[in-house]
Amino acid sequence: MRKTTASPVTPDTSLEPLAAAPVNYESALAELEKLVLQLEGGQMPLDQLLTGYQRGAQLLKFCRDKLEAVENQIKVLEGTELKPWAQE
Repeated sequence: MRKTTASPVTPDTSLEPLAAAPVNYESALAELEKLVLQLEGGQMPLDQLLTGYQRGAQLLKFCRDKLEAVENQIKVLEGTELKPWAQE
């Protein structure tokens, strides 16, 4: 009788590690703009499209959260209501 041994399970190295959170709003926006250009270019393979879309969603959420935080800080400074910017 021949004994078979199970081959060791190796992690799938084709998957990219989760991307790090952006350092700030400006870097997130720059990465998002670059990603949109790549996605619109239509030259990315399907698996990269999905990964790119997911990263874009993360970046968009990050940017929206930062903008909301700044808006809330302005509300605190200006009272409960946002006032329009004065054009000088």
